[in-house]
Amino acid sequence: MVELPGKPDPSSPKTARVIFALDVHTLEEARRFVRLLKDRVGLFKVGLELFTSFGKEAVQAVQEGGGQVFLDLKLHDIPNTVSRAAEEAVKLGVKMFNLHATGGLEMMRQTAERCRKLAEKLGQPRPMILAVTILTSLDEGNLKEVGLLGPVQERVVRLAELAQRAGLDGVVASPQEILPIRQRCGPKFIIVTPGIRPAFAEASKDDQKRVMTAKEAIIAGADYIVIGRPIRLAPDPAAAMDKLLEEIG
Repeated sequence: MVELPGKPDPSSPKTARVIFALDVHTLEEARRFVRLLKDRVGLFKVGLELFTSFGKEAVQAVQEGGGQVFLDLKLHDIPNTVSRAAEEAVKLGVKMFNLHATGGLEMMRQTAERCRKLAEKLGQPRPMILAVTILTSLDEGNLKEVGLLGPVQERVVRLAELAQRAGLDGVVASPQEILPIRQRCGPKFIIVTPGIRPAFAEASKDDQKRVMTAKEAIIAGADYIVIGRPIRLAPDPAAAMDKLLEEIG
């Protein structure tokens, strides 16, 4: 039987809830962070920078180092193109990947169905498929500039409901939208939350606008939290991650 994707097991260690963003320039840096943090995090996020530079080698570097991959490419195109790209993510054996909810219901539905069929054919677990709602770098002012009017929270929840209708496992959303998503989409819907900043340090928001501490996000109901720069730029990344895990408690 093919294993189904899902939420972290309640009995699993708190490290399972943490995703570290491998936003680095080289495979050597990526491998170093995997060595340092593989016992402290649940997944490593391979994003556009690393994947554009090294392709599937970046994914394999994490896997060979003993880590699991969240492939964060935010796919957004016509349904056939996105679903075909998603099938390649299944073949890579990633644990999780995402696409943009604004690509529409049919794009998301077709992707979920093709990934399910391919995973069954290959006899391997299907990755968790997440929809990106509204990027955490955007606020209502930014949305207004591109002609999208209305409260951010309302738009996020609407997109989350659309993703659920399409058969996706969950969404990527800012910590400030966790509660309304949970209320509308239920307890089984997966919420992955970027925009995390640790409480133990004076961390800059960088280009994130809708942020929260790790503990606040977990209490609010996030299943996974994504953190990068505050750990990556710390003098001792392993010690900084240990502090973050203490904060989650």
